[in-house]
Amino acid sequence: MASEYLAWDLVVLEHRRDVLMGRQIARNKRNDENPLDLEDGQFLQMYRISKEMFHRLLSELRPSLQRRRPYGLSVESQILTALRFYACGCYQQPVGLQWGCSMSQKSVSRVIRAVTSAINEKLLRKYIKFPMTQGERHAAKQKFRNAPQPFPGVIGAIDCTHIKILAPKTNEESYVSGHHEGHSLNVQAVCDPDLIILNINARWPGARHDAHIWANSPVRSTMKRHFENGDRRAWLLGDDGYPLEPWLMTPIKHQQPGTPEYKYTEAHCSARNIIERCFGVLKSVFRCLSHQRQLMYEPYMAGLIINACAVLHNMRITYKLPEPESTTSMQLVDNSRFHDDMLEVTGSGRAVAERIRRRLINTSFT
Repeated sequence: MASEYLAWDLVVLEHRRDVLMGRQIARNKRNDENPLDLEDGQFLQMYRISKEMFHRLLSELRPSLQRRRPYGLSVESQILTALRFYACGCYQQPVGLQWGCSMSQKSVSRVIRAVTSAINEKLLRKYIKFPMTQGERHAAKQKFRNAPQPFPGVIGAIDCTHIKILAPKTNEESYVSGHHEGHSLNVQAVCDPDLIILNINARWPGARHDAHIWANSPVRSTMKRHFENGDRRAWLLGDDGYPLEPWLMTPIKHQQPGTPEYKYTEAHCSARNIIERCFGVLKSVFRCLSHQRQLMYEPYMAGLIINACAVLHNMRITYKLPEPESTTSMQLVDNSRFHDDMLEVTGSGRAVAERIRRRLINTSFT
């Protein structure tokens, strides 16, 4: 009996030795394959950020990601692994086997969750800010006034886009989009002419219509409050999936060329086109959000990943990093055919909005 126990102990010890050796080999491989030794162009292509921006992330996130164990994953390895996942959007195990990562699927899963949560907690409010003060709103209007496609009084363009996710275990049917195969989140965002994301809302299931998300959006409450407080010449631009409101201008369909209404709609669509381009750049840089991929996460975690990519998108613009070449010739999607169930604003709110739009057309497009 004693010999059997001894043999079993030897098996356990050998297994533990193999595990420790495997960890040491992976650790040595990560140390030998230092991604920071890559050329700047290779580093940018692989991780979608510059080395300068990486060091900024490192200093911002280190307090949240520093491990207490002496042999735990370094903060550098954690951030680079998460960046590689955002960039390529493949499964966790292949990410762990890629150059510069060298870790198991479970470790990759923990790292992605940790880094994503840290970005949401530490950086989301810092890098994604909707213009709230009078000075910020004036600066936002100036951006649109000086943009290649100008439009008076605008502080942002708004739209929604679908991001595919894993079928959730609860309320599965509410995540099935009417015009996208599979399950998705319907993500609302507002951006400016520089493609900087001013607000993002990644909490709604794919079956929810754009107008429903807008009606329950904090951005709408903010715009309404400013309007009621006297700021009557500031609005967002939305497509015909949104209701016309005093603080949200929509196009006028089926107008004769040359009329003021046609000129207004033409300028409106040109200026609002930036949000479509913003989505195109975001999904092209961070392929985990591409329509060709699927976030294999529950809705809450998928929303955090979308937020994290939006933060990194804004940081890339701050650091003046180049857009991928594929976005320069990207075809923009016309979603107007999906808006037959548009929610309308009725009563005095609609009437006020009509008068504001008519005054805007008469003063700027006649």
